[in-house]
Amino acid sequence: MKHSALLLLAFVASFAHAADSRRPNILFIYTDDHSYRTISCYEGAEPWAKTPNMDRLAARGVRFTHAYIGTWCMPSRATMLTGLHQFGVQTMRMEGKYPGCEYDPAKCKFWPAEFRKQGYQTAQIGKWHTGTDTGFGRDWDYQIVWNRPKYQDNAGNYYYDQLLCFNGGEPKLTKGYSTDNYTQWAADYIRGQHRDAAKPWYLWLCYGGVHSPYTPADRHLQDYAGSKVPTPKDIYPPRPGKPDYMQKINTWAPGPNGEPILRKSAKGQEVGDDEKVGQGRTLSDWVVQYNQAVRALDEGIGKVLAALEESGQLKNTLVIFTSDQGFAWGQHGFRHKLAPYDANIRSPLVISMPGTIPKGKVCRAPVGGVDLVPTIHHFAGLKLPWAMHGHDLSPLLKNPDAKWPHATMMPFTGDHFGADTDHIPTDEHLYHNGVAWYLMLTEGHLKYIRTLVANEIEELYDLQADPEELTNLAADSKHAATLKKFREASVKELKRTHAGMTDHLPPVRSAAK
Repeated sequence: MKHSALLLLAFVASFAHAADSRRPNILFIYTDDHSYRTISCYEGAEPWAKTPNMDRLAARGVRFTHAYIGTWCMPSRATMLTGLHQFGVQTMRMEGKYPGCEYDPAKCKFWPAEFRKQGYQTAQIGKWHTGTDTGFGRDWDYQIVWNRPKYQDNAGNYYYDQLLCFNGGEPKLTKGYSTDNYTQWAADYIRGQHRDAAKPWYLWLCYGGVHSPYTPADRHLQDYAGSKVPTPKDIYPPRPGKPDYMQKINTWAPGPNGEPILRKSAKGQEVGDDEKVGQGRTLSDWVVQYNQAVRALDEGIGKVLAALEESGQLKNTLVIFTSDQGFAWGQHGFRHKLAPYDANIRSPLVISMPGTIPKGKVCRAPVGGVDLVPTIHHFAGLKLPWAMHGHDLSPLLKNPDAKWPHATMMPFTGDHFGADTDHIPTDEHLYHNGVAWYLMLTEGHLKYIRTLVANEIEELYDLQADPEELTNLAADSKHAATLKKFREASVKELKRTHAGMTDHLPPVRSAAK
């Protein structure tokens, strides 16, 4: 009898391992400050910039044209770990010298811990910008992490000489180009190093590229030499139809030959800036350098995909490639993210799983970062561990042309999270790097923006007719009904997601003529 029981237990255990082997692996590739405009298969990309591996990934799956993943590094990552908008991430807070931040893991739980309980092996490689506690042993089975909040003196080392912690150990100064390092470690993990071959795996690969100082690998320093970019139409103020804070964005100035160069007052706003940074360099010079740094990312993605193929795991791996947000180069006067315009925050997004997800399809429905976590759970066959703010994207992955019944909201509350966003500030805390708090809502080809400053104008853009977002339709009384509909829809979405600010929104000012 005892022998039979042992045989039964062995059978159950072997069945569990077999079931695990059929559950998909999940590779989540996450780049930094990476605009969709750098990827050659995207509309709006520079014609001289080429990303063959990212294009190949898009040809294998569904490419989303309008993905709003986050507004800046920290809240975007908090959303990826919780499935919640910034205002729903409780206890997360900035603390101490930037980028210092903390959270209470008992009240702010990260879903990879639940994946571990359900039989997945979880791994994270690369940049961390969400509290000093990186969660090794609780959220992650395997981790090589660049912990910016904890080791602040090293927080500017995006590309070289990083302090890295291996599986919760003490930090080690690590040589080499970070994009290449992360790629090699990810490929090793995919091929079977440091993991249990009997378990399905989830790997969050967090590149630091292409964040400032936008440092290319040495092998790419001559790429795209002499390439030029057109000057954005509203690079200089004034910007009619936009809120008051947008009239103060003044990063660029006409250079000696008429092409924009960085103003002296703008230097120091980004990691790696100093008094001499970019002295005399044109907008084209900056954009070329930015795209040069993307080259190593493209090569890295090619190598991790090759590791999937060579190890026979491609068909059983859900691959998601996106960025924390985009980055504007001159558009609306910026060299930054944050602002609610596509040039600033729109990310690339490609989702692929050969044999499961159709190949070479394009989805034009706007989607959000909060949608990715429910989608990951759906493919893993796991229930959400708590109520999340997004929607499973599986219907769009099955039929990218399907009608999407959900509006996509993107809130921006600066460096405030959770309950600290319940009441909207009326002082300098209402602005983060010069950008005011806002709500953005996108549905179909229309985008609505409500700046959370009392008596400020609203914005409404037709992204199809006006992709550069130069004409604020809210200023035209012909669109009053549409404006009202979006205003009400944004409040409805706040209520659905239990935002504490819902009953404290400041009044808007009519801009209609």
